[in-house]
Amino acid sequence: MRFLTCFALAFCVFAGAACSEQPGTTGAADSDILVIETKHGKALVKLRPDLAPKHVERIKQLAKEGFYDGLKFHRVIGGFMAQTGDPAGTGAGGSNYPDVPAEFSPEPYKRGTVGAARTADPNSANSQFFICFDDTGCSSLTGQYTVWGQVVEGMDAIDKIAKGEPPPIPDVMEKVYLQSDKK
Repeated sequence: MRFLTCFALAFCVFAGAACSEQPGTTGAADSDILVIETKHGKALVKLRPDLAPKHVERIKQLAKEGFYDGLKFHRVIGGFMAQTGDPAGTGAGGSNYPDVPAEFSPEPYKRGTVGAARTADPNSANSQFFICFDDTGCSSLTGQYTVWGQVVEGMDAIDKIAKGEPPPIPDVMEKVYLQSDKK
């Protein structure tokens, strides 16, 4: 009887711990989950400071300042990616902060990978970023653009973003924040 009681207690403890994790976050701390709200739903992005600490620091800073709220997805190519993060909405703008140096890694670009947009200068990333639509469309970017996140939930919302360069009626990021700031 004592064995069954101990077993039941242990089961409850482990089951409770397993169920307490939020879906899609893969165990990441709330401060490492970026929430992007669109009219199509929310996307949760697991930030990757292990791959790109300076880029993640910048994204967190801009999100906390509300920089991304209301910005357009100004370049959206089906089968490839959706780009945003330019306050001018043209693809030529950025924040008032200095550019972030490249933090390239061998992490492969795949569906849901979030990377830093830049010019031909590898050290020109600032506030713009893109989200990959599929595994093959972005695979050629591996090692050439900084990976700083991965969509872990809500990719269906990203898939619905209006396509075009620019889209006729661009979708916007209604609100962007760290999950830890919304509690």
